This record gives sequence, structure tokens and C-alpha cells, in this order.
Amino acid sequence: MPSRHRTLPALLCVLALGLAGCGGGDDPPEPAPATTSADSPSASASATPSASSGSQTPTGSATAASIPSGSPSDIATGLDVPWSIAFLPGGDALVTLRDEAEVVRVSPTGRRTTVGSVDGVDVGGEGGLLGVAVSPTFATDRVVHLYLTSDDDNRILRTTLGTDGFGPMTPVLTGIPKAGNHNGGRIAWGPDGFLYVGTGDAARPDRAQDRRNLGGKILRVTADGKPAPGNPIAGSPVWSLGHRNVQGLAWGADGTMYASEFGQNTWDELNVIIPGANYGWPEVEGIEGDAGDFVAPIAQWSTDDASPSGIAVGPDGAVYLAALRGASLWKVAVDGARRRGEPVRLLEDRYGRIRDVVTAPDGTLWILSNNTFRGDPRPGDDRVVRVPVG
Repeated sequence: MPSRHRTLPALLCVLALGLAGCGGGDDPPEPAPATTSADSPSASASATPSASSGSQTPTGSATAASIPSGSPSDIATGLDVPWSIAFLPGGDALVTLRDEAEVVRVSPTGRRTTVGSVDGVDVGGEGGLLGVAVSPTFATDRVVHLYLTSDDDNRILRTTLGTDGFGPMTPVLTGIPKAGNHNGGRIAWGPDGFLYVGTGDAARPDRAQDRRNLGGKILRVTADGKPAPGNPIAGSPVWSLGHRNVQGLAWGADGTMYASEFGQNTWDELNVIIPGANYGWPEVEGIEGDAGDFVAPIAQWSTDDASPSGIAVGPDGAVYLAALRGASLWKVAVDGARRRGEPVRLLEDRYGRIRDVVTAPDGTLWILSNNTFRGDPRPGDDRVVRVPVG
């Protein structure tokens, strides 16, 4: 790979140190594909990324046999290819089932009910019913957004959730490229009140550098799917570019925005997201070089150790990454845009592949196992697990 160059002069000094990192893609490593050629920052991305002042070995090698605190426990079992979790007011959660194109409601006590199914979902490869996001004003508007793969594209639907299930579903953002893999799919509300969307390059790396294409980007839109005011390019939903496949979005208490990045054959990444910044795919992967145009990750992993999907900022302020191929939950201590120390590996192979992690209203983490797709299913898979955090 060519050297990674860094964008924004203020980033040069902070990205010079080696970092430990995030994990590989959802799929097994593939041969490198032929690459074709083809602002008003909110508080959610105002910090400047920086490396830890510790070890320069970029391997995320710290391990721990124990979980953060206490013992994890099953909340729900027997789920078929669960993909995303989003909490409702009151503590229940919505969980998407990718291949069944259904949304189920799971209570903290384990009660499970089917909310409804979603029409027009194309299930194939890594596509299907993916992300779910609950409106920050759900108590008054009852709005839920869903990210799915259709016959034509990846898209976001807006609907409402009532006592009888979902209301009419309206496409609000269409034209996100689809493929058998690299479909992105994570959606999350930022602290600024706008909806953020992680997309993939849909198996064509050149899309990530094309500002006119929605693939390989993080998008920032309104509830109606329109480009949010203050985006780096007026009238465009693009918030950042140069991503291979974003499936994790989270914010720290100080507004720092984090995103996970599936690598190809070498490095997975944890990035701090800055509006308008370019994260380098397909020109670079991981931490390389020492000057220039691209933003380097604050942490990276070999693709065997991670394949990071969902991420969350825990009540302790650390970033937690759900690892698929790495079959672990990675904990990355951060101080805003700086990583502190080496990532710590938790729950290694205890639940197999882990697709998502979210912080629950009670301060625990909820994780989703993901063994009914590419893993080795165990009795009770797949499951929602509660993980206490000390």
C-alpha cells in the first residue's frame, strides 16, 4: 500500500505515534481488488485525533481474560442473524433480524415480541435489514429509521412505531450503492440532533474517494433524509469520505465522534471523525506515512483479531468494539481524540462473533452475537447478552 498521508495541518503532530487498533472485515480476507480511478463542524467532531504516547507497536495486543466487571448474562436467545440494537424510552430495545427482515422488541427481562416485518428487503451476501435508529424525540414523534438493502440500492426508511406496530414506511434516503458485501448499514443519532449513516464502498473502492457517490462515506442528514445544515459541502449529505465499510458510530461525552472501519487484508481501524476529512481508502489502510492528505486511525488491529462492526462509548468513557472474526469485545480507553494505552481484549471466543454493542439505559452493555451467519452456532444462538461495566 502507498503511504498514508494526513489531512488538516493540525493533525500532523498528533498522528505521528504508532497506535493499536481495530479489526478486519465481515468477510474473510479477499485478494486485493483492482482499484479503478474513477462546514461548519458540529460538536460531534470538533476534537483533533491523537495517538497515545505509549507503545508504538500497532497490534492491539493487550489481552484480558475477564470482562469489565461482574458476569455477563443472556437476555434473549434464539435470534436469527440479529444485526442492530437501538433502545426505546423506558429501557426496551429494538433488534433487527437481517435475513428475516423483522424487528423484534426485547425487554431487559428478556420478553421478546415481534414489532413487524419490512417489505422490499433484498437478503443476499451481507445485505438485508441492517441498522435501526430511534428518534431522540421518540416520546412525542414515535419515529424510527431503518437501513436496508432493496432490489436497487441501500436505503433508509422512516416510519412510526405505535401500539399495533409500524406505520407506513417512507424512503427518505436512497441511492446508497449495494453489493454482496461492504454495504455499511449503521445509523445513529448524533448529539447535534442529526442522523449519521455509515456506508460501504459496495465492492468498488473508487467510490470511497468520489464525493458525488454515497458509498464509502459517513453521511449526516435530517430526519427527512436531506443534507444536514453545516455539512462540509453545502447541499451534500457527505460528512467524511475515504471509508471502506463503516459499521460502527458512537460519540463520547465531550462530543468526539468515533467510527469503526473494516480493513481489507491488513488493518482494521478505529477513527476519530472530523467533518470533511478523508480517511484514505483505497489509497491506504491503517497507519502509514507521516504527512499529507489523509487522516490516520487512533487504533488498529490485524483483520484476524477484529473485523469491527458496532461500537459504543461505555459509561466508563471507553470505546467498545464488537469484533466479528476476532470473536471478542475490544475496549479502547480514550481521552477525547487520544487513545490511552493499548486496547484490551474481552470475552475472547466466549460468544463467538459479535455484531453490535450498545450502552443500555442502566449503564450495562448489550451485545449481539452473530454466529448464525458466518460463524459456528452454539446452543441458543444468536443472543442478546448483558455485560456489566465496572
